Amino acid sequence: MRRITLAPPEQTALESTCKTTTDRRLRDRCQAVLMASRGRKRTEMARDLGVHRSTVILWLKRYHKRGVAGLHIQWAPGKTRRIPEELAPTIQAWVKQGPQSCGLDRANWTYEELATYLYQQTGIDVKRSAMQDFCQHHQIRPYRPTYRYLRGDPHQQQTAREEIEALKKSPTRPVCAAQSK
Repeated sequence: MRRITLAPPEQTALESTCKTTTDRRLRDRCQAVLMASRGRKRTEMARDLGVHRSTVILWLKRYHKRGVAGLHIQWAPGKTRRIPEELAPTIQAWVKQGPQSCGLDRANWTYEELATYLYQQTGIDVKRSAMQDFCQHHQIRPYRPTYRYLRGDPHQQQTAREEIEALKKSPTRPVCAAQSK
């Protein structure tokens, strides 16, 4: 393993990253490079940082190859979702229109029924939990009663609003003497 010698700008950059980052793992990696530049042994650094000696060696190799950028944590991309993102507006439209418009005799959707309907329409087979995750990710609530309000008759909605306002304006009934005792 080569000895690490840091130029003043590199040392300043490492120290500022070490002091300002909220990621403990990045801070440990920066400290390892700074300790190595001061001549600390790999085993001592590993013991002080609570990692294995081979981990410290790996961090130092990454710093040699890529500098400070090599010390950043690289996350794996993860598993792709079963339901494509392009279907979000379509599923949201299904929920807003309700199950009746899709030929079901229900008042509200369930995640299971949405998953089944998705399979019937697109051939994408998912379980209830995958549909639930997708809906929560896109803020789609299949059971929300406000969707019915959006589909309602505007004339009936206005009549209902007027009736509610009239009830709000009417005086309250006086309390009977028999009820107050």
